[in-house]
Amino acid sequence: MIKTLIFDFGDVFINLDKQGAITNALNLFEIETFPEELTAINSLYEQGLISTNEFLEFYQDNFPALDKSSILDAWNCILKDFPSHRLEFIQQLKNDKQYNLILLSNTNELHIEWIKNEIRFYEDFKNCFNKFYLSHEINLRKPDTAIYDFVLKENNLAPETCLFIDDLKENTDSAALLGINTWNINPETDDVTQLFITNKHLF
Repeated sequence: MIKTLIFDFGDVFINLDKQGAITNALNLFEIETFPEELTAINSLYEQGLISTNEFLEFYQDNFPALDKSSILDAWNCILKDFPSHRLEFIQQLKNDKQYNLILLSNTNELHIEWIKNEIRFYEDFKNCFNKFYLSHEINLRKPDTAIYDFVLKENNLAPETCLFIDDLKENTDSAALLGINTWNINPETDDVTQLFITNKHLF
């Protein structure tokens, strides 16, 4: 029996434009592919292992033709709208008090600051969850299985009683290795509000 619902944030609740952000960054930085160094820095930043100032300084040092504002715009352009019906969905789940609700997101300080400023109901959304885990605050990042193990142990959860919802298959695959039930949501065709219809076999 499912007792705990663990949700990703991006492309589950808030819409993302991943391909648009990649294309924009490649054009802005005038590169054809992302070098490993950029990917590594982004990962460190998502884990909170470097500060926002260190992150921005790295990009300014490597792309001196760009000002801070251009770098910030490029970093945040992945973030789009947060449909209100998804807020209503999680609020209803909170009010029903039938499930333990956890958010588990790979994110970073700059993205969260943008969301706080642009999404007027962010605090209402956050308050729907029993626990709210952001990768840069807990220094762990999906798809490393350590992040799921952390959530399970901190909340004394049995993996078979949890359902984890994420848009990236590598993330749901790694969670499944620990025995957690998963739903690899497709942002193009699925909506989190369909949770109990799509996964009715688990409830």
